[in-house]
Amino acid sequence: MLNPNGVDESNILDSTNFDALGLNQSLVRALLEAGYTEPTPIQVQAIPKVIEGHDLLGIAQTGTGKTAAFSLPILHHLNAKQSESKARHPRALILAPTRELAIQIADSIKLYGSHIAFKQTSIFGGVGQNPQVAALKRGVDVIVATPGRLLDLVNQGLCHLGHIEYFVLDEADRMLDMGFIHDVKKIVAKLPRKRQTLFFSATMPKSVSALAGELLYKPVNVSVTAQATTVDRIDQSVIFTPQNHKLLQLVNLLSHDSVTSAIVFTRTKHRANRVSLALNKAGISSEPIHGNKSQGARQRALGAFKAGDIKALVATDIAARGIDVDAVSHVINFELPNVSEDYVHRIGRTARAGASGNAISLCAPDERAYLKSIEKLIKLSISVVKGIEVRDEDVPLPEPRGPRPPRRSNRPGGGRGFRGAKLSGEKGGRRKSDGQKQKPASAVGQKKRPAGSGNAGGRRRSQVPKTA
Repeated sequence: MLNPNGVDESNILDSTNFDALGLNQSLVRALLEAGYTEPTPIQVQAIPKVIEGHDLLGIAQTGTGKTAAFSLPILHHLNAKQSESKARHPRALILAPTRELAIQIADSIKLYGSHIAFKQTSIFGGVGQNPQVAALKRGVDVIVATPGRLLDLVNQGLCHLGHIEYFVLDEADRMLDMGFIHDVKKIVAKLPRKRQTLFFSATMPKSVSALAGELLYKPVNVSVTAQATTVDRIDQSVIFTPQNHKLLQLVNLLSHDSVTSAIVFTRTKHRANRVSLALNKAGISSEPIHGNKSQGARQRALGAFKAGDIKALVATDIAARGIDVDAVSHVINFELPNVSEDYVHRIGRTARAGASGNAISLCAPDERAYLKSIEKLIKLSISVVKGIEVRDEDVPLPEPRGPRPPRRSNRPGGGRGFRGAKLSGEKGGRRKSDGQKQKPASAVGQKKRPAGSGNAGGRRRSQVPKTA
């Protein structure tokens, strides 16, 4: 029986465990040890087709198990055909839009392949390239990378992609939103024409569909949810509130016992910093995570959130990709996204691994248009709930900014303040080292121009003798 995407579902009900998918027993063993006993719908549909060698177009939201859907069959093939050469060349390339997602994918692959022989490395920016280059020189089978750093290493001649057999483009819609389309096409141009390509996206706008058409050859289409719809297990609501009341509304929401861990979304990095600072002052432990943070700081914040050491992670859309935490009880949109598809990605951070979740949006009057676009996309009217009563006098005044620090100067002695300072007992001008006064700076080295010389303030003309 074919589903609307042309996928044969006749064997889906029978595939209640990973053994039925045809995977190598070493991979099944690793999955069982990690507590994975039943494949998700996208894994049931995708894994057999990828093992058969088909290109794949997968429409799947985050949290559906798509990482295993593409990495398990790749590991299956790598194990079946080990490299005969001592010098390993990369055979599988997985592109992800963010560092966090690349790290998450690499960790999952390491877990799945714990009982087979293979080598992998992660390549992304924000850290030094030397360890990544060293790993490439030692030889790897799998590369998990972000486009920018990978292209840098390729252009430097430090990474060669001529032996790639399996190419995965994950989170393709986010990749295009972040402007990586040109980098992706340059990387694809370095790959062998004969390869297997797997293409995954949470949404399928026209730009993503066009890119899929360029990269895939007679692909099998796999979809586990209707395009641009949100997860059914998420309780979605919106609170209408003025912008300057949002912090108090947020503090109230996070103070409830039902909120065990939350990701708070802002549109800008600066706002993420300010919201996190305000939450900490209110006694709610939080950390910001965004592109201006170093990789080490982002990983520490994410680690603290996963361990339950902090209650809230305040994130921008880009930095949140790759946050894979099963126990996120709430997603709170401090600011609604101005790109409707981002709403789908945001709330997908909760209700993972079969759990239920909550998504609450704080909507200011000037964000009503964003809300309308989101509801049109997800084909759902988000329920309106009432927040706490906030009076204008309850809103704390913004903290005054401190004085600006003095500007640096290359002039000996400091910045601006040095220029007009007078020495003790000095009436004016500059002072020589022998105690004698010298002429003011404006007169030094200048001759007095005779009155009526003309061309005042302009360039002096050369005197040319007149001819009769």
